[in-house]
Amino acid sequence: MENIQTNTKKQKIKLDFKESKYATGRRKKSIAKVWLKKGSGQIYVNGKLFSDYFSNENHKMQIVRPFEVINQATQYDVRCSVKGGGHTGQAGAMVHGISKALVMFDESFKSTLKTEKLTTRDSRAVERKKPGRKKARRSFQFSKR
Repeated sequence: MENIQTNTKKQKIKLDFKESKYATGRRKKSIAKVWLKKGSGQIYVNGKLFSDYFSNENHKMQIVRPFEVINQATQYDVRCSVKGGGHTGQAGAMVHGISKALVMFDESFKSTLKTEKLTTRDSRAVERKKPGRKKARRSFQFSKR
């Protein structure tokens, strides 16, 4: 039997992002590099549409939230490169990066995005495990006798 390989490689989507604004968003261990430009509302994550990349509806709603806050849901195209962490952290990093890039586009968005706390980095992270405990705070079961 011969081992036949077929060329079923997915072609990366070539996007022209000249005249775009760049921002970096972070959340937990995730880092999102975001390029934002005027366009038709397409959002690409690691070469895929964001609806294909994120399966959870909450993540999809979370990513579109900065555009809904400024009432311009279909005005900008986003190209994003995300690495590290899980899907929740990656979605949060994207929101942070998109918000920062929107502020670069127009300073008038800053106050509305800041009141929704989208421009600040969420610094919460996993607490480390302590010695003599089961988890970070969970202790072993106490026995009186």
